[in-house]
Amino acid sequence: MLLTGNPSEAVKIILDSGLRGRGGAGFLTGRKWEYLLHPGKTKYVVCNGDEGDPGAFMDRMILESFPFRVIEGMLIAGFATGPKKAYST
Repeated sequence: MLLTGNPSEAVKIILDSGLRGRGGAGFLTGRKWEYLLHPGKTKYVVCNGDEGDPGAFMDRMILESFPFRVIEGMLIAGFATGPKKAYST
């Protein structure tokens, strides 16, 4: 459903869902994606799997246990925001 409409519809679905980022601020993912709907500079999708806190392995656990979910999320983000490249760190 997310990948069959246009990018602005996908962003609205994510915004309406209330999905938040995994960072400390818990910023709304849909709000972040809204900023990227406007044409402009080259865009990228970046999956930051770096563990900033010593002993915190929540990102590593997701990347190792559910890699296809991470890839699926990057694909949806790419469809919705129109980047030219995607990277995982």
